[in-house]
Amino acid sequence: MVDHLVNTEINSQRIAAVESCFGASGQPLALPGRVLLGEGVLTKECRKKAKPRVFFLFNDILVYGSIVLSKRKYRRQHIIPLEEVTLEPLPETLEAKNRWMIKTAKKSFVVSAASTTERQEWISHIEECVRRQLLATGCQPTTEHAAPWIPDKATDICMRCTQTRFSALTRRHHCRKCGFVVCAECSRERFLLPRLSPKPLRVCSLCYRELSAQKRREEAMEGCRGSPGQPAHLGGGTVYGASSGDDDDSDDDREGSGDGDWPSQVEFYTSGVSWSAFHS
Repeated sequence: MVDHLVNTEINSQRIAAVESCFGASGQPLALPGRVLLGEGVLTKECRKKAKPRVFFLFNDILVYGSIVLSKRKYRRQHIIPLEEVTLEPLPETLEAKNRWMIKTAKKSFVVSAASTTERQEWISHIEECVRRQLLATGCQPTTEHAAPWIPDKATDICMRCTQTRFSALTRRHHCRKCGFVVCAECSRERFLLPRLSPKPLRVCSLCYRELSAQKRREEAMEGCRGSPGQPAHLGGGTVYGASSGDDDDSDDDREGSGDGDWPSQVEFYTSGVSWSAFHS
């Protein structure tokens, strides 16, 4: 694709510029053989509202973050290995266009581009990078993906009991298994989902019952296979009972606080090399 950029000075300068924009809060991005293929601003659908995010496509990772000052300062750096990525184009509606879902085992979310052409460029470049990365690493495509969170504005009532109406005093929560917007009463349980977190996470009542039943089935299978003295483990997680404590439902809010309104296309480099979205 852009193998001629490997170990070139211009590629090193571009990666260094991205590192500089994230500052000390970001992780180092320069690695032997890593190439920065393209960048741009996409709209990421967060739990409260859609927000602009700067995205950088490398040949092995996808990086995104919040914009503090265009071309100069970004924060909350997220790094996604491309071998974990699956893309799902989403249908067009009158209100939502040029959207697709980025799915991984740990997090799935929807983004949109400024135009159909830009959307197709992003999808085709990411899919080609994923294909090449899977070949290089020998990994198999990920088949299990985290559920995307349904935005808060999608519903005014709990999506499980359909009785509780949300308000300034009755807050929304998200089930980490299905992504539904639920009330506190319908999401009292926690369950360990190792793919998502090392600690038990909030799940809704329906997912809790399903996960608990799965655990019992797998424990029974372990018992039938017979392993005296060895505890049975469930790949999906360990059950935890109801909790009066509250976990952090506001990752996307913290991630986006202080954002401004940014255009969908930004010129990031002022050197003599032309950069729009992708470099070839």
